[in-house]
Amino acid sequence: MVLQSNPLAAQTVVSALGGSFYSVRVVRTLDELRAGIIRHRAEVVVLDMEVASIKALQRLCREFPHVTMVCTHRLADEEIWTSALNAGAADVCAPSDTTAILQAALRSSAALRKAAA
Repeated sequence: MVLQSNPLAAQTVVSALGGSFYSVRVVRTLDELRAGIIRHRAEVVVLDMEVASIKALQRLCREFPHVTMVCTHRLADEEIWTSALNAGAADVCAPSDTTAILQAALRSSAALRKAAA
């Protein structure tokens, strides 16, 4: 599941993830994200921290502990990035760094699957 404020960034992330995940879907709101996680049994969420607050991220991590949350933020803001990691994000990347996003998604989702087995 991908929730990005910039539609071009969303499509770039979808393209990067498409070859490694069975299905990648874009949503526009946190409510759509929650519903999509449940409906599609999402393993990974790529969440723009300009769309979601730290409190929203914490709530998502509590509601969906089996889902890897990879956050993005267009600025290298250490405070926001540290807060996101402390809130439960697996990683925080620039939305343009699709290689880092893909690596974080693959690394974290594989670890979750191994722990569940």
